[in-house]
Amino acid sequence: MKDQNDWALETLAIRTGHKRTFEQEHSEAIFPTSSYVFSSAAEAAARFSGEVPGNIYSRLSNPTVRYFEERLAIMEGGESCVATASGMAAIMAVMIGLLKAGDHIVCSRSIFGTTTVFLNNFIGKFGVEISFVNLTDLNAWQAALKPNTRLLFAETPSNPLCDVVDIKALAKIAHQNNSLLVIDNCFCTPVLQQPLELGADIVVHSATKYLDGQGRCLGGAVIGDTETVGKEVFGVLRSGGVAMSPFNAWVFLKGLETLNLRMKAHSTSALALAQWLEQHSAIERVYFTGLVSHPQHTLVKQQQSDWGGIVSFEVKGGKEAAWRVIDHTHMISITANLGDAKTTITHPATTTHGRLTSEQRQEAGISDGLIRIAVGLENIEDIKVDLERGLNT
Repeated sequence: MKDQNDWALETLAIRTGHKRTFEQEHSEAIFPTSSYVFSSAAEAAARFSGEVPGNIYSRLSNPTVRYFEERLAIMEGGESCVATASGMAAIMAVMIGLLKAGDHIVCSRSIFGTTTVFLNNFIGKFGVEISFVNLTDLNAWQAALKPNTRLLFAETPSNPLCDVVDIKALAKIAHQNNSLLVIDNCFCTPVLQQPLELGADIVVHSATKYLDGQGRCLGGAVIGDTETVGKEVFGVLRSGGVAMSPFNAWVFLKGLETLNLRMKAHSTSALALAQWLEQHSAIERVYFTGLVSHPQHTLVKQQQSDWGGIVSFEVKGGKEAAWRVIDHTHMISITANLGDAKTTITHPATTTHGRLTSEQRQEAGISDGLIRIAVGLENIEDIKVDLERGLNT
C-alpha cells in the first residue's frame, strides 16, 4: 500500500494538508476567526512565547490557511510555505525578510511590471542595490554578481513574452556566490515545473492566478526551507500582517484539487491557438514555449512537463491594431488577470507594464503591438473566431 510519500502530484493536490475536526467533515473546514481561546493564562503565555505550538491569532496562523500552506509545500517539494494576502505580498515578504541596507540583488528584466516598480520605487530606497539583466543570458547573470549579492530573482516563463531561463544553471551561478535563487512559478505552477527540484531555494506564487483557477480571490505564497522561509519570511507575516484570509485559503484549496487537469487543458488549447496565430497574416510574431520557433523550446521540454496557458503575440500596425483586435472580441474578457477558466486578453504596454518608462518597456521587449492572452477552458474554435474578428478588420 502506498503512503503519502509515494503519491502522485494529482493525489497530493487532493488528499494532503487536511486535518479533520471532531465533526469528521469530508471537505476542508473554513475557520473564520480572528483569535483563539486558551484554557489558562499559562497556556496563553506558552503559546505566545513559542514554547508550545498552537494557534494564537489569525495573522500568524489559521487552520484553513495552514491546510493550504501544507498542501502547496508538499506539491512544490518544499519544507515550509507562508501564505500571503496577494502575489505581490509574497514577493514583498521575501524581499523585506531576507534583505537589508547594503545588500544587492540581481533581477531579470522580464518580470511583471508591478514587480519592477516595487523593486525600484520601494526596495531600492531602503539601500538595496538592484541590477536588471536579460533573463536568458547566463553570462549577464554571472557578470552582475557582487560580493554583497544576496539573491537572484526570476520569472520563468516570463510575463508576458514567455522567455525561459535554465533554472539548474542559474541555481549553480547563485550558489557559487553564496546567493539565493528565487523563482516566480506563477505561469507553470508545481504541476508543470518544480523549481526547488531544479536547484532554486525559494518559489513564489500569485495564488490569484492558476492556483485558484477561476479568478475569485487574491492570495500569494512563498515556499522553501524551514529556516529561510519558515522563520525569516514568516517573520514579516507575523509582524507585518500581510496574511491570507481563511476564506481565500479555502478557495485555493479547492483550486489545487483540479490544478493538474486544468493546466493540461490550458496547455493543449494554448498550443493550438499559438500554432493558428503563427500562420495568420496579421501577426508579426508569436511568443509561446510550445512552438518549435521559441528560442528556448528544447530547454522548456527539459524542465517543464507541459507548455502552460499564456500566449503573447505582436500584431502588425502597433498599438492601434492591437487595440482593434482587443476591442473586437465579444467573448474573451478584457482584463489583466490570468489563470482563469475564462480566456482573458490584455495590452501589456498600457496595462500590466504601463507604469514602466518607455525605455524600460523597450528593454523588456514590450512593444506597442503586443497582446497577451491567457487561454481559458472554452472551446478553442470559439476563441479563434473571437480573435479573428479583430485580426481580419
